[in-house]
Amino acid sequence: MFRFTPLSRLLAATLLVGLGVSHSHAVQADQSLRIGYQKSSTLITLLKTQGSLEQQLAKQGVTLSWHEFASGQPLLEALNLGNVDLSADVADTVPVFAQAAGAKLSYFAQEAPSPAAQAILLHQDSPLKSLADLKGKTVAVTKAAGSHYLLIAALSKAGLKFSDIQPAYLTPADGRAAFENRKVDAWVTWEPFLSSAQRQLSTRTLGNTKELAQYQRYYLTGTAFAKANPKLLETLFNELVKTGDWLRAHPQEAAKILSPLWGNLDPAIVEQANSRRSYQVRLVKPESLKEQQKIADAFFAEGVLPKQINAADVDIWQPKAR
Repeated sequence: MFRFTPLSRLLAATLLVGLGVSHSHAVQADQSLRIGYQKSSTLITLLKTQGSLEQQLAKQGVTLSWHEFASGQPLLEALNLGNVDLSADVADTVPVFAQAAGAKLSYFAQEAPSPAAQAILLHQDSPLKSLADLKGKTVAVTKAAGSHYLLIAALSKAGLKFSDIQPAYLTPADGRAAFENRKVDAWVTWEPFLSSAQRQLSTRTLGNTKELAQYQRYYLTGTAFAKANPKLLETLFNELVKTGDWLRAHPQEAAKILSPLWGNLDPAIVEQANSRRSYQVRLVKPESLKEQQKIADAFFAEGVLPKQINAADVDIWQPKAR
């Protein structure tokens, strides 16, 4: 039943080999923190560069190691298997698929909504004028990503079904190439790919999609690890909050740090991309998961999510003092 999406298939395979990692977590509880991240993991990347987290954890006798992954799926697999202890921010769709597959993961933190950080792109000379004009068109999108949900929501707003378009499921890099070479009629993407295309190509956005998807980013951790390491995770949470505050107060300096780490992307593009993200790190509350339920229901209705889920039926880390 997991044939619908590579992410679900990945998690299903993980479940077959078992999730009994609580013992290993207990052994390592006061020794190390292993963080998995991607190049696009903005706040975690800044923490790694600045070294402040290592300093704080050293006071607790905790060593820190960083583990870079090419994409979110292998990162999620590593977290689910207990090979890393915490995942840097992932799109709001990722925890939904993890929950549907039965992964033993906990919500650790979230970034406040950033609806402007994704959009539907057209070429400037495209004849398409409204969301309804997407009917019968080929649209590049990354399967199971936040942009995939945005496309579903946009089509629904226009009175269309997903079957009314021809989706081209592509990675962001391949989506950019297909769009640039006019192999697709539209491309749904997120930052920094969005700002990069807008600054380097002649484009425009289709419709006002900011009201359709909140686009919250979530940090995940292993459930057993969260229960065994509350003090360590509170330290990390506080450092993430500080880093988000610093980025918003120093956008140009942050862009200069991130530019070479993001493939020498023009700092002006990095700064524009960051301006569309909230980077406001906060605790996850049950009532804030309403958008997660909408995402889960939409993907299930389209046959992408293997089963219905209750988005509120999850483990959520909270500092003990609160």
